Amino acid sequence: MMSLMIFLTTFLSPGHSTIVDSNKHFSHTLATDVSPGQIWDVWINVGQWHTWDSGLQEAKLDGPFQEGSKGNLTSLEGRRSKFKIVAFDEGRSYTFRTPLLFSSLYVKRYLSTNNGKTTLTHEVIFKGLTAGLFAKKFGPRFRQMLPAVMHKVVEKAEKL
Repeated sequence: MMSLMIFLTTFLSPGHSTIVDSNKHFSHTLATDVSPGQIWDVWINVGQWHTWDSGLQEAKLDGPFQEGSKGNLTSLEGRRSKFKIVAFDEGRSYTFRTPLLFSSLYVKRYLSTNNGKTTLTHEVIFKGLTAGLFAKKFGPRFRQMLPAVMHKVVEKAEKL
């Protein structure tokens, strides 16, 4: 019971990294005074993702930012991959899926407000037959980058 309370306290505390014991599923949460709308505007501007996501060289979306829309990502190393927005709740959350060989990478971003603070969370999940291999290869680096990426999102939003 005590370990559950510690986990929940850590998970729900703004500004703490919420790592789910695995490179296959992890997240980071940050609290800020920036409005949810400003964060949302940064998040849905796909063409500018590379300015705050240190793992990207380029990102493009074909069409409006909505469920079902597709796009392309280019990593810093030049790897190209496709993505599709698979869940969308205007102004609150979205999830995109990047197909991998026999697996998928899901990125979920969501916002909430509490006591005048905006809480933003970025969650990464590897799922599928080969998820463990991809998580082992990319998970540690993604986890390490995530807190700085989140702070860059806030910095960008502050300038809006």
